Amino acid sequence: MLLTSTGIVLPVVGDGVQDTPCSNQTSSDGQPIMGANVVIDPGHGGNEPGAVGPGGLVEKDVNFAIAQDVKGQLEAQGAAVVLTRTGDQNTTIKTRAEIATALHPQVFLSIHHNASPDGPSAVPGNEAYYQIASPDSKRLAGLLWEEITNAFTPYDVAWVADTDHGAKYRPSSNGGDYYGILRRGAGTTTVLSEAAFISNPPEEKLLATEEFRHVEAVAIVHAIDRFIATDDPGSGFVVPYPRTEPAGGGGGPEGCTDPAL
Repeated sequence: MLLTSTGIVLPVVGDGVQDTPCSNQTSSDGQPIMGANVVIDPGHGGNEPGAVGPGGLVEKDVNFAIAQDVKGQLEAQGAAVVLTRTGDQNTTIKTRAEIATALHPQVFLSIHHNASPDGPSAVPGNEAYYQIASPDSKRLAGLLWEEITNAFTPYDVAWVADTDHGAKYRPSSNGGDYYGILRRGAGTTTVLSEAAFISNPPEEKLLATEEFRHVEAVAIVHAIDRFIATDDPGSGFVVPYPRTEPAGGGGGPEGCTDPAL
C-alpha cells in the first residue's frame, strides 16, 4: 500500500505496480502504508455524487465529512486508520476493496446515506448491510445499527424508512452478496452503512449540520470500539424483503478520471 505525495492511497498489485483510483495501473513513488486497524470508505466521489437531497445536499460530501470525523476520533484512541479516498475523486469499488483487503484491518466500513424510502416511520430508518457468509460482519452491522439508532432517536423529526430497515443482508441472484463492496471485501469484516435518508427534507436538514454529522460519527466509533473490545452480539437483525430494482450505478471505471498522483 502506498500514499502518494498528493495524498492518494494506492493498493500495490505487483512489484512496483499499483492500481489507481480508477483501476488503471501505475508505478508511483510514495510512503508505504504497512497496515491499518480500520479502513473507512466514504461512498461515491468525483462525478458520482450519490443521492442529492431536495435542498441540494450531496451525499458524497456528507459521507466524506463523517469519514474524516471517524478517522480523527479513532486516531485519537491510537488506531491506525486509512480512508479509501482522501479527497473528492472517483474511486472504483475494485480499488476501494483492494485497499482494505491489502491492509487486513479489523473493520472495513463503507459510509453512505439513503434515498427512496418506503414511507414514513416513527423511528429512524438507518440500515447496516452485512456480508452473508461472515458472522463478524453480521455482528458489526448489529452493533452499528444499535449505536446509530440510539444516537438518532432523541431527534424529534418526521423520519422515513424502508419497511425492513435494520441490520440486514441483500442477496444477489446467485445467493451471494449483492453490493460490490461487500462481495469484493470477502475475507475482511465489511459493513455498508446507510445511516439516514438524505432524500427526506427533515433528515437532510439534520445531515447538513456539523452537530448531527458528529453525532453519527461518534455512534460509528462506539460501534467499532464495541466490535473490537467486546463480544456484544448487536441487534436489529431483520429478514429483508426481495428486491428487484437495482441499486444506484457507479463504482466502475467508466467515466472515471484519475487525480494527480
